[in-house]
Amino acid sequence: MDTTEREEIAALIARAAEADGRQAVSEQGRLALRSGRADVSHLTARDERGALLAYAQIDAEWTAELVVDPARRREGHGRALLQRTLRTGARRVWAHGGHPAATRLAAEFGLELTRELRQLRRTGPAPEVPPLPAGVSIRTFEPGRDEEAWLRVNAAAFAHHPEQGGWTVQDLEDREKESWFDPAGFFLAERSGPGGELVGFHWTKVEGGLGEVYVVGVSPTEQGSGLGKVLTAVGLRHLAEDRGLSTVLLYVDADNPAALRVYERAGFTVHEVDLVFSVPED
Repeated sequence: MDTTEREEIAALIARAAEADGRQAVSEQGRLALRSGRADVSHLTARDERGALLAYAQIDAEWTAELVVDPARRREGHGRALLQRTLRTGARRVWAHGGHPAATRLAAEFGLELTRELRQLRRTGPAPEVPPLPAGVSIRTFEPGRDEEAWLRVNAAAFAHHPEQGGWTVQDLEDREKESWFDPAGFFLAERSGPGGELVGFHWTKVEGGLGEVYVVGVSPTEQGSGLGKVLTAVGLRHLAEDRGLSTVLLYVDADNPAALRVYERAGFTVHEVDLVFSVPED
């Protein structure tokens, strides 16, 4: 696609987000559209005059996201584009917000619910920060210095979660270029010793007047030390006291009961859910 078509699609995504109150295409998908990544496929639906009606993106893992122009919904464009998307080879489809219409459409195509990603939110003062584990200190991220170390710890912390653990240098650098990126809200935990080994992190985000626990990760070597709880509290204190934000959101999978317990104890409750529907395995 050329720049003009990418901008046209981005405008469609923005219109849908304004109408729905949520994004139909994830941050990763929007970044992939903007950068023109070669490992992502794009499908569009247009009317007889060439006006853009709907858009679908399929990533390298054959997972798709679809959006239909709010002014042209209930005309069958979403159904037709989903059919094309599945014929192209997509194996999974996101339904952000878990709208009942998306659930009905997935059932019509014989897709099965395989993932539930919950958005949690909390409002109120930040919790107290517990003591750090012995030998651990916290500092903020330094662009140009910490990328490789962070990617290693992220991969180890999310080895069970390829979507997050598979991040590349490009994934990280794409976000460093975003207007919301703020290294002062990107906290790293280091264990004392030669070189200061990175053992955990809490990357916060501020966008649209909301704070976000963007991602918290702890090295497997520190599991059970309480470091994750400390890092979570540090980030929440930053968002509340340094950024003046009382409402904070985060995303966590429904099949991660340990993380859900941690966040529920910190005052988070379910705000909405995103669903993934998959083609049944043969």
